[in-house]
Amino acid sequence: MNNDLELLLKLQVIDYDIGELERSKEYLPDMMSNLRREIDETSDNLGTTKTALDEAKVNQKNLELDITTREQSLQKYQQQMMSIKTNKEYDALVAEIDTIKEHISTAETELIETIDNITELEKSLSEHSEKMAQIEGNNKKQLDILQNKVDTIGDKMSDKMTARKDVASSIPRPTLSIYERVRRGKGGTVVVVVKKRACGACYKALTPKKVQEIKKADKIHTCDNCGRLMFWDEEESN
Repeated sequence: MNNDLELLLKLQVIDYDIGELERSKEYLPDMMSNLRREIDETSDNLGTTKTALDEAKVNQKNLELDITTREQSLQKYQQQMMSIKTNKEYDALVAEIDTIKEHISTAETELIETIDNITELEKSLSEHSEKMAQIEGNNKKQLDILQNKVDTIGDKMSDKMTARKDVASSIPRPTLSIYERVRRGKGGTVVVVVKKRACGACYKALTPKKVQEIKKADKIHTCDNCGRLMFWDEEESN
């Protein structure tokens, strides 16, 4: 393979690595933000469930106290029935007893529903706690890894730029100019392998004469259609 072509391929790999480092400056913070958001959302769900459970338990105690208090009142009124002397007093006491019984029935129904709710909330709290532990552990490990990558981007970029400068300085200026022009205009891969006797980028068919010239590898050849630099590889080009 032509020495200049080898240098161009090496330069292309370096440029790809530089591009990945540039892109990582954008997507790494986004990834870290998503991981933190997942931790916060899971923590909020856990906190909301715990608050709901605490409130349900307080409500249970209040209902139990209310039922106990009303049952005591009911017993008191029922005992008073023994000493009733008039129909008016009897009717009034019966009405009061019926009201208390209705309140107790309603409270008992609400108490059953509250106890069922507490059971579900305790189950949900356990699930949220387990999920929180798992997500917090996994995400914090990922955050440490990503933070390390963020912290080392600068040094890696500096190394790549130094390597690029060294390689680029060894490539003839006219050839390097072609490479840079195509890279700015097309982006992505600049130096492509011939595939099935066509440009490996735009798939424009090559003439037999062009194929033979590329095979010689005595100079750099460009695609007449897309302008990319082409080379021949026996394993991939046939």
